Parts: sequence; structure tokens; C-alpha cells
Amino acid sequence: MVTLTLSDQQIVDLVKQLPPMAKQTVLDVLLAEREAWWDMTLAKGEEKLRKLARQRGLDWNKMSEDERDNFIDDLLHE
Repeated sequence: MVTLTLSDQQIVDLVKQLPPMAKQTVLDVLLAEREAWWDMTLAKGEEKLRKLARQRGLDWNKMSEDERDNFIDDLLHE
């Protein structure tokens, strides 16, 4: 199999040449990848917050939304 190396701009130019339905397919794939990345990022961030809460003797699961917000605010201002 031959590997083709293209610049980002070349890829953009190629996508621009696609018919509208094919462009939509490319967009759908990219959005799905971005959503998966975002979900993973949120999960990692929440796990870090759970760990920080545990280190401070708090239970993230028992905290109200306001308590969580205050906890995060305190972290940001440390």
C-alpha cells in the first residue's frame, strides 16, 4: 500500500471539491471524533476532581451541584 502525504491545506482543498453529501459525511466523521475526544476529556477531568475531593476528605458523589461548583472555585483560587 502506498502512503500519500498531504498538507492540511491540501486536505482542506480536496474536501472542498467533494459533492455536498460527501462533505457532510466528512463533517459527521470529524464531529463524532471530536465528541468522543470531548467525552474522554470530561471523564478524565471528573476523575481528577473526584481524586482531589477525596484528598480533602470530601465525597464527590454526595456533593450537591453548588458544593461542587464551590469546590472547583476554591481549587481555581488556590
